[in-house]
Amino acid sequence: MTDDFEVVSTDLAHMARLALLERSTDVRLFAARLVRKYRKTHPEIASELEKYLRVRPERGFSPLRDSTATAPAGTAETTSSPQDSDSRLSLLRTEDRSGAVTEPILAPALREMIDQLLKERSSAERLASRGLVPAGSAIFVGPPGVGKTLTARWIASQLGLPLLVLDLAAVMSSYLGRSGTNLRSAFDHARRVPCVLLLDEIDAIAKRRSDESDVGELKRLVTVIMQEVDEWPSTGLLLAATNHRELIDPALWRRFDLILEFPLPGPEEIQSAIERFAGRDGHEFGPLMPVLTSVLAGISLSDVERAIHRIRRGLALGRQLPADLVEDLMRETARPADRRSRIELAIRLSELGAISQHRVSELTGVSRDTLRKYQRDGGPEKPRDER
Repeated sequence: MTDDFEVVSTDLAHMARLALLERSTDVRLFAARLVRKYRKTHPEIASELEKYLRVRPERGFSPLRDSTATAPAGTAETTSSPQDSDSRLSLLRTEDRSGAVTEPILAPALREMIDQLLKERSSAERLASRGLVPAGSAIFVGPPGVGKTLTARWIASQLGLPLLVLDLAAVMSSYLGRSGTNLRSAFDHARRVPCVLLLDEIDAIAKRRSDESDVGELKRLVTVIMQEVDEWPSTGLLLAATNHRELIDPALWRRFDLILEFPLPGPEEIQSAIERFAGRDGHEFGPLMPVLTSVLAGISLSDVERAIHRIRRGLALGRQLPADLVEDLMRETARPADRRSRIELAIRLSELGAISQHRVSELTGVSRDTLRKYQRDGGPEKPRDER
């Protein structure tokens, strides 16, 4: 009974907060959600709320100002960003829009989902004619360096909107209860302006509430952020990103319309990345492409970029041959774990012609006898001992 009272009290307090903030549209949306929530457990409350929702507000008189109405174009950058009252740090950071945003390199399946997300945003009227709304929120999941933040920037640029990024350092206040207030202020601001809101590293503020190592303040933040995601309007776009899906409270996942997995790049994505990062030195990388694709397998796109830029610097200085630079890279890159991939890499290095079989064997862990046998048999697909 106590738990039930706390749930109703929390909903009542939240309804009062929306009303006092003069957010009439959000009040009606939240009331509609409560009707569905209480229809079985508290039918009398649900019935009363439903009755009030049928009453249309009088034209020309609005005691509550609708703060979720679309703001004039460009106001996102001129409206004052909310601040932590003690540190005076801005709770939201606006990404620079002065330069062109590079299109992210994505796996085909992921790219298709991103394209549909963008198409839904541009086809809101068509969806509305069928009683549908575009996806209003998505969470990006994947290891560091696979393009989650870049994709958020690119989506914002494609929509012609600024990208607002939640600043976790500013949100997390040392004063009890202030962090939740900061978080609500940041969301309130993002609702009032046309923008894409990014919650980067969301696992830092949405950890599992069962984690006994976290203090009560962080656990309360999880409840706050779930409420805010629930109330996010479909007219806006809310994005979140995490490198650690296992840390996030399970109840938060179903609040997002889309869960987009960002895997490590496959061979095609690695080749595209090499071609992009090679720049004007692309002609030097042609013969090395199969080898580099194998050497760089299993690492992030940001690591691929660092590796290619390092090789380019070596080429610019003219002190090493391309094969020598690849050899240097291999010494510092973990060789493939499975035997077939190591043999494929060994064959490609040997075909390069600039590295001896002895060095190839040292770099890949494939013996020279094995390498000669596989070369004689035409590759790792048909070794004699596996026929």
